[in-house]
Amino acid sequence: MHLLSATPGTISNGEEAIDLDQPPGDVVILTVADSELACFAKAAAGLPEGAPSVRLANLLQLRHPYSVDLYVEKVIAHAKFVCVVLLGGKSYWPYGIDEIALIAREKGIAFAAIADGREDDPTLTVASTLPAETVEHLRDYLRQGGSANALSFLRTAARLIGADCGQPDDPVPVADAGLYLQGVDRPSLADLRASWRPDAPVVLLVFYRALMIAGTLDAVDAMVAALQMRGFNVAAVHVRALREPFAIDWLGGLMAEIAPDVIVNATSFASSSSGEPRVGGVLERADCPILQVAFAGVEEADWQAAARGLGPRDLAMNVALPELDGRLFTRAVAFKAAERFDEVTKCGIVVPRVAPDRVAFVADLAANWASLRRTVPAQRKVALVLANYPNRDGRIGNGVGLDTPASAASILSSLRAAGYDTGGAPEDGQALMRLMTGGVTNDLTSLDRPGEISLPLADYEAAFAGVPESARKKMLERWGAPSADPFVKDGAFRLAVHRFGNVCVAVQPARGYNIDAKETYHDPALPPPHAYLAFHVWLGRRFGAQALVHVGKHGNLEWLPGKAISLSAECFPEICAGPLPQLYPFIVNDPGEGTQAKRRIGAVIVDHLPPPLTRAESYGPLKHLEALVDEYYLAAGMDPRRLERLRRDIIDLARSQGLDKDAGAEGDGDDALSAIDNYLCELKELQIRDGLHVFGQSPEGRLRRDLLVALARTPRGYDGPGQASLLRAMAEDFALGFDPLDCRMADRWDGPRPEALAAVSDEPWRTLGDTVERLELLAAEWVSRRPGLDPGPLAVNSLLIGAPGKVPPQVLPAVPDQVRDDDLPRTAAVLHAIAADLAPRVDACGPAESAALLAGLDGRFVLPGPSGAPTRGRPDVLPTGRNFYSVDTRAVPTAVAWDLGQRSAELLVEDYLQREGEYPRAIALSAWGTANMRTGGDDIAQALALMGVRPRWEWTSGRVTGFEMMTLAELGRPRVDVTLRVSGFFRDAFPEQMDLIDSAARAVMALEESAEDNPAAARHRAETAMLAAEGQDETVAARRAGARVFGSKPGAYGAGLQAMIDEKLWHDRADLANVYLDWGSYAYGAGVEGDAERDLYAARLTQADAVVQNQDNREHDLLDSDDYYQFEGGIAAAVEHLKGRAPVSYHNDHSRPERPVIRTLADEIGRIVRGRVTNPKWIAGVMRHGYKGAFEIAASVDYLFAFAATTSAVKDHHFDAVHAAFIEDEAVRDFMAQANPAALRETAARLAEALERGLWKPRSNSAGLLLAQVSGA
Repeated sequence: MHLLSATPGTISNGEEAIDLDQPPGDVVILTVADSELACFAKAAAGLPEGAPSVRLANLLQLRHPYSVDLYVEKVIAHAKFVCVVLLGGKSYWPYGIDEIALIAREKGIAFAAIADGREDDPTLTVASTLPAETVEHLRDYLRQGGSANALSFLRTAARLIGADCGQPDDPVPVADAGLYLQGVDRPSLADLRASWRPDAPVVLLVFYRALMIAGTLDAVDAMVAALQMRGFNVAAVHVRALREPFAIDWLGGLMAEIAPDVIVNATSFASSSSGEPRVGGVLERADCPILQVAFAGVEEADWQAAARGLGPRDLAMNVALPELDGRLFTRAVAFKAAERFDEVTKCGIVVPRVAPDRVAFVADLAANWASLRRTVPAQRKVALVLANYPNRDGRIGNGVGLDTPASAASILSSLRAAGYDTGGAPEDGQALMRLMTGGVTNDLTSLDRPGEISLPLADYEAAFAGVPESARKKMLERWGAPSADPFVKDGAFRLAVHRFGNVCVAVQPARGYNIDAKETYHDPALPPPHAYLAFHVWLGRRFGAQALVHVGKHGNLEWLPGKAISLSAECFPEICAGPLPQLYPFIVNDPGEGTQAKRRIGAVIVDHLPPPLTRAESYGPLKHLEALVDEYYLAAGMDPRRLERLRRDIIDLARSQGLDKDAGAEGDGDDALSAIDNYLCELKELQIRDGLHVFGQSPEGRLRRDLLVALARTPRGYDGPGQASLLRAMAEDFALGFDPLDCRMADRWDGPRPEALAAVSDEPWRTLGDTVERLELLAAEWVSRRPGLDPGPLAVNSLLIGAPGKVPPQVLPAVPDQVRDDDLPRTAAVLHAIAADLAPRVDACGPAESAALLAGLDGRFVLPGPSGAPTRGRPDVLPTGRNFYSVDTRAVPTAVAWDLGQRSAELLVEDYLQREGEYPRAIALSAWGTANMRTGGDDIAQALALMGVRPRWEWTSGRVTGFEMMTLAELGRPRVDVTLRVSGFFRDAFPEQMDLIDSAARAVMALEESAEDNPAAARHRAETAMLAAEGQDETVAARRAGARVFGSKPGAYGAGLQAMIDEKLWHDRADLANVYLDWGSYAYGAGVEGDAERDLYAARLTQADAVVQNQDNREHDLLDSDDYYQFEGGIAAAVEHLKGRAPVSYHNDHSRPERPVIRTLADEIGRIVRGRVTNPKWIAGVMRHGYKGAFEIAASVDYLFAFAATTSAVKDHHFDAVHAAFIEDEAVRDFMAQANPAALRETAARLAEALERGLWKPRSNSAGLLLAQVSGA
């Protein structure tokens, strides 16, 4: 059956259709709540003989459209009364509601569609055939719950169909909340306290009232017992829902009375809603950690078998949504289990069955949080952990955007001031790094360095014996006996740990790819080596750490092999970390990888500011070139010989720097000069980082000013004129008649020249770029004159909870003299908003970060907050210092993301058509979880748009409910065959989006369109036939041929190239391509969860005309992270290896949602090398940060080298510029030699490797000699 044009499509997860094979009945009730089914089964058993027959079923068994069709045909069509109870609205089961409503009207069936858990859904009211008041009366029975109300519900249903089986009572009220004590009916607080111990910690355990009503309390009783065994006084309470007014008031009063030390919550969903002003949940009033547990919606065997752990429904209800309230997801403590088959209702009755070891883990974690809370600071033991990758001494403290050593020193200072024993800790980051690099590190040659911390082999072996057998076997098979570990010396593990009183600072151990590298690089699920586990054994058992603080994005603990969500005892993050409180200072613009830490190691995120941002401006030969270009254009119409000489000078200088290639300036005519001119203007306006962030410190002076301008550069919403772009507001007030955020910089300026703009610079004013620059300079001047407000503690708190206060106009700083509301009203409004809102938010960040970390270490509640890139119109993520959450994945892609993704897709197709003279037939797209969390699904939207598929939303909730085909006439071009390579976190966080892409791709392949218009369909038909001819079942052949979503091996992460590059394990680009294919060729979709399909993935890439990576913000760039070269470089290398020629590699700029820009990878590398990496402004910024500044330089060179290894996008002149900036420049070289000599050696060695491998032919004949001298080779 083929989908027709504009026909809505359903999202399939590949599950088989189910025939419940249930006999018909008079009364049919469908719901997702097992406890509700149990109550109705009990009530049905009490109906008199001759009463209408009752049939019950769980909606979750009817998710497949064909399952719905079968059930409607076999059961619903023969019923007299049907009730469907949906948790939410119609969008959760639209096809079922529509089909039942249709048959109900056709056959005169009494039909009630009821939304449980929220106000009635009007779309369900419309679907019902019963009067609205009757449906509401039935809903009242369900709201109250219990067998008595279920019996009255059935009696009411009987009367509605003309039968009589007893008088229904009015709904019997059941308390929305109450205490629970096993064996005691309606206990009082005094009953609970009768068994409490004086001064014992108190835990509040919250669970659903429905469990009590149904009597399915085994899991609750097990949790109570486990918590009591660990010394808790337990207050167990049941609630109908945490958002119910009665429950809020009652719980608030109870918590004030008992003052819990920790809360364990077993209810789902959240008090707040994603994308709306936050509503603080009642539980946070206790100001203590809230541990979220799940009563999972799957059987335990299914959870054990699934690398994903929990499915999409549990992920949304029990993990993602509770994060909005700041809850820490822990484990699933109970799973569905069949209790019996009810013969009366022909329904299986399901109950939650406890998982004792998961309950024990949660109880241990609760006890550890309570212990942390109750230990006075002077006696608390805390470990600060610094990431280290690559595993070199010049790269310790790998916190993205963070001066990690200075931040660690700042944290130590805060701890000292708060009363912690930090005896002898270094006072600054530089001193700390001298100490760390002078001792044992991850460098295998460091074992002879001084260091007092070690773990005897016997102690490790005793701990290792307690590791689950399956995990122990994996470690022994891969690494051999513990004594064989290279970090064992003299019968003990040497550890990279330094202790200062009750605080230690440690280097996180290597994952193991640096040990026996040739044998380990190919294994994406590599178990950690013995030294890794020994590190954690020492922290937990020898040192007695009560909390770990991971300083900066990101370490490797949360990326160890194991389940994605709801880990088991066999998962390595749990084996290593155990039930220990974890806190994680993490950059606010990376929700994805921070969310990974939240979900896999239970970390409390304390988010921090990105680095200060500034304009790149011009420098050195670029500034000289700019002056020549200005002189040329200003001299136009004068002496032709002078013009020709200037033209030649411009072209010669541009070619000597390789800038003609980066600018796309071909030849030496006017077009070439214009291209150079435009390129120079764009480089000047490039947003780059000016130094690094130090945790607990807000930027000051020029750094603060430039950051505020960067935040105000883009629109920040639609809430009044103050949220407009500052540059656009100035351009409109000055009547300049152009958009400074969307223009060609080299175009001639013929517009007005207001006095304020003319006075701000003495430089020539001839282009739109010059006008933009003057707007930027004047904006900076005006912002610097408005210092902002000291908002005070109350206002800062209101900012933290997401409800910024209104600042009275009379206390605003004075408007600069040139800016009056009457003359420049739009600009004045934005400047007022900066002073009243943006500036206080920025200023509050540093203090809020330190306060939140200390609060977390006090065992207190850390306020939740949104995440994202502040400069992408998201000031709501400020101030930092919050436990950030991500997005409601059910609404991805959002309508906003679709708008951007569709425009980007069309621009991409147009660019390829102009370059190649034909439409792209196939594109391979890398999609990362963190980027799609930031944007709401830009990449997903772009992929759908390329295929010619549009998402379909349920507009009241924003949930994506399906898709529809765009017609070829609407599309105006052929469809593109899209293959998605998703990251490991994308796989874990966006299972429904993978199903969406897969379902859409398969629907496209099912269309009856020509091969020219629909290459995916043609390929699918051909490949299905080929696989079938090889003997495969036709259904299997069609499924495999339709695979378009690939990713990492289940339970594993990454693209595999980092170890290859770092350990020099490759000979040529083909080696890198093959490892990329090995690590990323696991197919997902159509019911497949990561089948190894290397040949299929290779076939997809062989057909790819282009590869695409999108970048959604300019707070970082592609030479900041190994992820870009691993995914973007890896896929380009693989396509080139398979096809024999390189694809067009795109690196698109989505940083301004209203203006996506299509660029090639080569273009972007050239921009970043010139605009940031070799820019003296950036270099001076990182030089302020000592060790970590030199680290940043070495890292950028590493990533540039890796792109040269994987692609042809890095040119000789890029390496020349880097060599000149870092090796030839004596001041920079001396700085690195003093601040981080290892980083200097590593930088020189990497450039020497580029030379040796033929990736770089240096302009200077002496480059090799100098590099050898600096690297010590």
